Amino acid sequence: MMKTLSSGNCTLSVPAKNSYRMVVLGASRVGKSSIVSRFLNGRFEDQYTPTIEDFHRKVYNIRGDMYQLDILDTSGNHPFPAMRRLSILTGDVFILVFSLDNRESFDEVKRLQKQILEVKSCLKNKTKEAAELPMVICGNKNDHGELCRQVPTTEAELLVSGDGNCAYFEVSAKKNTNVDEMFYVLFSMAKLPHEMSPALHRKISVQYGDAFHPRPFCMRRVKDMDAYGMVSPFARRPSVNSDLKYIKAKVLREGQARERDKCTIQ
Repeated sequence: MMKTLSSGNCTLSVPAKNSYRMVVLGASRVGKSSIVSRFLNGRFEDQYTPTIEDFHRKVYNIRGDMYQLDILDTSGNHPFPAMRRLSILTGDVFILVFSLDNRESFDEVKRLQKQILEVKSCLKNKTKEAAELPMVICGNKNDHGELCRQVPTTEAELLVSGDGNCAYFEVSAKKNTNVDEMFYVLFSMAKLPHEMSPALHRKISVQYGDAFHPRPFCMRRVKDMDAYGMVSPFARRPSVNSDLKYIKAKVLREGQARERDKCTIQ
């Protein structure tokens, strides 16, 4: 089944099987939104703004195949545990962020990793799915130096030891250190195209959305690049009801359905 998105004068059709959700979790003030900002537009904002929950969408054309990546940037306070559980249930790939200079944020990541494994294991048992669980644990703010470090690298690496679908990276969203490499490994573990990584595709704005159309003149507009991506500036998070229906469908159909109600680009 195809998901249809409208952008400018171009209608984009994304196969449901090529639609994914990335969920970013962690304590407050660890840099989750900064990492997402680096991924989407290569920018870093010095001013801190508390996140309640932000939703982003990026659409790709990779060698003629359409992909859609929804990004859920969650609150560090998680005032609604049921909502966080729903975010985990609907997630396909995960980034767990802590700050290398904050021990409590690392402890929170350990709790989150345990919760994700428990929630996904429960869903897997009900749907009989054999799906893997790609996850990156990210120690942010490595630019602060060793004197500020509260979490040893060896201790953090123990969280991913022996798990081929889980990797650990120490990054700096501020300095843009290891961020591209982290996303490359995450998408590789998820068996998604490497070109979804920020450094491996051409970024175009929504006003050139017709470049996603397969007609030759549109392809020339992006200089015959094999891969390019576009951020939807008006994407809205699917409703809670839509997410609940998606999970219910997975359980009732024993994991054969990959349907999730998608919002459109306005």
